Amino acid sequence: MARESLGLMQGTVDVLILKTLTWGALHGYGISQLIRTRTDGALAVEDAALYQGLHRLERKGWVSAEWGVSDSNRRAKFYQITRDGRKQLQADVAELRRYVDALFKILQPA
Repeated sequence: MARESLGLMQGTVDVLILKTLTWGALHGYGISQLIRTRTDGALAVEDAALYQGLHRLERKGWVSAEWGVSDSNRRAKFYQITRDGRKQLQADVAELRRYVDALFKILQPA
């Protein structure tokens, strides 16, 4: 039986997008598929959240975009992480690690 995707915690979409783009420039569908594949289907970013996130990151200067042609020979916007985006990703990952560490301190048996 296929596992149901986990719900995303608020604020994680940006981190997932930025991290995915460290592996190379991708279009939106490619980002979504890579997140799903790398998490064995546990995480799925809905289209609306993905594109809102991409536009938000582009406005902040953390990703840049350029039109190109996808593998299916369609016009697509390809995104790549910027230097400022890499700095932001480092800060966001550090914050998430602190959060997860604190969460597991509560969840672990006393």
